[in-house]
Amino acid sequence: MFVYADNAATTQMSAAAKEALCAGMEQAWANASSLHTPGQKAREQLEAARAQIASCIGASPREIYFTSGGSEADTQALFSLARAGARKGKRHLISTTFEHHAVLHALEALEKEGYSVTLLDVHETGVVTPEQVAAAIREDTALVSVMYVNNEIGTVQPIREIGAVCREKGVPFHTDAVQAVGHLPVDVAADNVDLLSLAAHKFHGPKGVGVLYAKAGTPLSNVIYGGAQERSRRPGTENLPAILGMAAALREACDSLPENTARWTQMRDRLISGLSAIPHSRLNGDPVRRAPGIVNFCFEGIEGESLLLLLDAKGIAASSGSACTSGSLDPSHVLLALGLPHEVAHGSLRLSFGAANTMDEVDYILETVPGIVSYLREISPVWEALETGRQPHRI
Repeated sequence: MFVYADNAATTQMSAAAKEALCAGMEQAWANASSLHTPGQKAREQLEAARAQIASCIGASPREIYFTSGGSEADTQALFSLARAGARKGKRHLISTTFEHHAVLHALEALEKEGYSVTLLDVHETGVVTPEQVAAAIREDTALVSVMYVNNEIGTVQPIREIGAVCREKGVPFHTDAVQAVGHLPVDVAADNVDLLSLAAHKFHGPKGVGVLYAKAGTPLSNVIYGGAQERSRRPGTENLPAILGMAAALREACDSLPENTARWTQMRDRLISGLSAIPHSRLNGDPVRRAPGIVNFCFEGIEGESLLLLLDAKGIAASSGSACTSGSLDPSHVLLALGLPHEVAHGSLRLSFGAANTMDEVDYILETVPGIVSYLREISPVWEALETGRQPHRI
C-alpha cells in the first residue's frame, strides 16, 4: 500500500483543476490585457475566476489579487501594512513565534529597515489568545499578523476574535490562511480580516499561483514592479491557466467541505488515539482547536529523519514539519516555540490528509509507525540512556 500523508506540504491536483487548467491553456492562451477579441475572452475568464474565488471566502471580486503563491501574498501584505503605518509614524509590528517563514523572514527584513517587531508566545498549546494581542498593541502598532492554521501542528487560531480586537483598536489585521482555505469555512468579513493569503496547491490546485485578499480601502504597496495588471498592484501577465485551475479546485473544495471535514476529523481522531498509545509520545498542539487534517507527534529517543526514511520504505509519505525547511538540521521552530527541548523536537512526525485519503490508510499508518519507532529506539544510544535512567525522560 502507498499512503500519501503529506498534504500540508502540497496536494495532488484534482481532476477538476487539471481540466480547467488544460482548457485554459488550449482556449484562453491570449493575454488578458490585450484589446483584441482573444484577449478579451481571456479577460472574461480571468474575471470569472476572480469572482468565483471571491465567493468562496466572502469577498468582493475587486478585493482579490492574483499572486505566485502564499509566500508572495504574505510578503506583499506585510510590506504594504508596514509602509502604510510608517507614513503615519507607526513602525511597530506584531506577529507570533511560530508563523510560516514567509512571514517571519519578511518581518526580519522589515526589522532591518528600522521597524520594531513583537513576536507573541504560543506556549505549549500552540494557540495565541486575543488577550495577548490586545496587550501587545501600542499606539505605534502598524499591523498584526497571525496565521489561521499552523502548517506544522494544525492548531486553529481564534482569528475572528483576534480580528475583532484589531478592529476595535484600529490596527490592520493580516492572516496567513494557506492551511485554512479549502479546509475550514473562511469568511473574511465575519473573521474581521483586512488582508489574507492563500495558495492553490494546498487545496488540490496547481503550484505557483495564489491570492492576496485585500479589504476595500486597504493600502497595497508593490513588491513587484512592471505593468498595470491586477489594478497596478501586482504587475506581470496573469497565469490564466493556473488561475482557472485554482478557481476550480477551490470551488470543489468549498462545496465538499462538510463531507471532507467530517471524514478528516474521524481519521485524525483515530490517528491521534492510536499514536498516543506509543510510550513516551506526545501530540503537539491543542487537542481541540486543531484543523481536521493535520496531526503532529513527537516520539522521544528517535530522530525524525530516520523515521521518515523508514516510513517511506514502507510506502508512507510523511514529513517532520514544513517542507520549506526540510534541508535544515535544526529542529522545527514551531515545536521549539511550544517549549519542547531540542532533543524531543528532533523526533517529530507530521501526517496530513487530503481528499483522497481513506480510513484504511490510517489503519496502515497505525500498523506501521509503532514498529518503526520501536526499532529506532532499540538501536538508539539516547533511548538506552533514557531507559537506564542516565538521562531523564522528557515525555
